[in-house]
Amino acid sequence: MQNGPTAVIVAIFADVVIAGFKFTAAFFSRSSALFSEGIHSVADIGNGLLLLLGIRQSRRPPDEEHPFGHGKELYFWTLVIAMLVFAGGGTISIAEGVSRLRHPLPLEHSIWNYAVLMISAICEGYSLRIAHREFRKSIGEEDDLWSAIRRSKDPSNFTVLFEDTAALLGILIAFIGTLLAQLLGNSAFDAVASICIGLMLLLAAILLANETRGLLTGEAVRGSTVRRICEIVQGDPAVERARTPMTMYLGPDSVLLALDIQFRPTLSAIEVTQAVDRIENAVRSRFPRIKHIFIEAEAITAVARAPENRAPDRVAAQRAEPNR
Repeated sequence: MQNGPTAVIVAIFADVVIAGFKFTAAFFSRSSALFSEGIHSVADIGNGLLLLLGIRQSRRPPDEEHPFGHGKELYFWTLVIAMLVFAGGGTISIAEGVSRLRHPLPLEHSIWNYAVLMISAICEGYSLRIAHREFRKSIGEEDDLWSAIRRSKDPSNFTVLFEDTAALLGILIAFIGTLLAQLLGNSAFDAVASICIGLMLLLAAILLANETRGLLTGEAVRGSTVRRICEIVQGDPAVERARTPMTMYLGPDSVLLALDIQFRPTLSAIEVTQAVDRIENAVRSRFPRIKHIFIEAEAITAVARAPENRAPDRVAAQRAEPNR
């Protein structure tokens, strides 16, 4: 389920404080890596604000133009975060590093760098702890965190994990670059660190965009869920045969399900209706995220029976939960 934006808000406040420290330290020390880290923090602030906007937009109720709701707004804004903020920040960081390689400047007052990097690591570590806690709360305890991220359909949870993990890696890269530049007396290491931070941001953008792409283009629920739905449908005594269910995520907490079922030909129209209700209730009780169910019911053969009891050759039935 989609949680409140606690982790997002904590991350924004942490990044605002950290960005101020990083730019101040970069000004005094002339560190390219620390300047890139400042850009990284500004990018993370933009990420958080856009993510809050996406959460708010996705929670709007259905309307005439969007009868299934606005859940995919969150996926759209997450893609914007990946392409504009992460990729933009990465490009600027790489450009800054290349510029410093071409026009090197000696590092000064490196103690500023170490102090700010230590403060940043503490703040980002706390933010990552909150994000990890919120993510675990949403998906349950999983042994494999990466698999849990791949299975998650709520970008408001895993985007902050991406941000904070990338931030801690960026701090480590900046620390190594500053240390080598100081010990070896060569500021090129600081510039290379800036380039590495930019490349890491580009990689984060690619990973986040890839995770969001499938959801934005109509990703289905995972195979194990489809198999359990098949078991529910085919286990009903009224069902003769059923095709593989078709599903699509409409948002983190909303799934569309389409079923094509062939009921037993001897059933009356009333019995078909009862079977449809039975199947829908069973599916919804097992999978609360399935908000909209469309069932296309078909009798395999025409059997002589009273017209008032005859099931139609093809009946289209739709059930959807009332808008909340």
